[in-house]
Amino acid sequence: MLSNDGMNYAPKGKPAPVVEPGAFVIAAVALDHGHVYGMCNGLVQAGATLKWVYDPDPAKVEKFLEAFPLAKAAASEEEVLSDPEVKLVASAAVTSERCALGLRVMHAGKDYFTDKAPLTSLEQLEAAKNAVEETGKKYMCYYSERIHVEAAVYAGQLIEEGAIGKVIQVLGLGPHRLNAPSRPDWFFEKDKYGGILCDIGSHQIEQFLFYSGETDAIVTRSQVGNFNHPEYPELEDFGDAMLLGKNGATQYFRVDWFTPDGLRTWGDGRTLILGTEGYIELRKYINIGEEPASGNHVFLVNKDGEQHFEVTGQVGYPYFGQLILDCINRTENAMTQEHCFKAAELCVRAEMHAEKIK
Repeated sequence: MLSNDGMNYAPKGKPAPVVEPGAFVIAAVALDHGHVYGMCNGLVQAGATLKWVYDPDPAKVEKFLEAFPLAKAAASEEEVLSDPEVKLVASAAVTSERCALGLRVMHAGKDYFTDKAPLTSLEQLEAAKNAVEETGKKYMCYYSERIHVEAAVYAGQLIEEGAIGKVIQVLGLGPHRLNAPSRPDWFFEKDKYGGILCDIGSHQIEQFLFYSGETDAIVTRSQVGNFNHPEYPELEDFGDAMLLGKNGATQYFRVDWFTPDGLRTWGDGRTLILGTEGYIELRKYINIGEEPASGNHVFLVNKDGEQHFEVTGQVGYPYFGQLILDCINRTENAMTQEHCFKAAELCVRAEMHAEKIK
């Protein structure tokens, strides 16, 4: 089933528990973005036990408990953070407040799993790095457009198997539907949402690093604009950027808030990955004109010919089980801390140095 609202995109996969019930207890704190539902879906299906939910808005808590009825409403953030059973806190706070919450979580002795973007400034990044060093806890991020999209997961598997050789370029297109009436006020305040390249651009930069295997990169060009929403003067409805990886791989990506009403889903997200021996195209959420509408299309072209895979229900979402086991075993199989922070740094730098073109 296609979703028309990216803010409430919350895929549900098949249960694939990696632990016994009660062995890994989590909580949800700060429900400012609907992605928290997807984050908790993924963790619960991987075997986590969702014990607590807290938000200062009772209406948000009530709605959350409809989706996760086994959780309990906490009276305060402190009630969650003082519970020794809780091993990880999942959160989708206002973007500019995510780091401060993460610091409190880690200093309370728990791992932190935040929605993207994980932070909005280099100062926050430095504070998060210091807290990780001081506490030994994880500061992980829900880069959902890769870890919670089966086509994107499968592309990573193909690349790891050598299907297209060495990746030398990643092109990313990340259009979104604005659906302004459903958005909270903070979504239109740049100091709170961080700007378009920091916000939804974070997906694209993380995918570039992952698919190319680059551990560092520079932003060679970035630009933003507000082309069609004068009623929201701090909104950037368009942004694009170019990156160059340390080992020579390149990226171009474009993000925008211009998904037309006629599209049957919230955005025609596409990724094209060029390798030395072939290429992959992902049509993540829809294959335009196809009946019935479906997502998770993977196109592969290499020496063996042309192939088209529709992988919905075939791949799953291994990140969540890996994250749980990483928290238990103190390993880094789901995502390294270095990778998480590098993607965060580059999206902040892309926004900081962007030329305003409109």
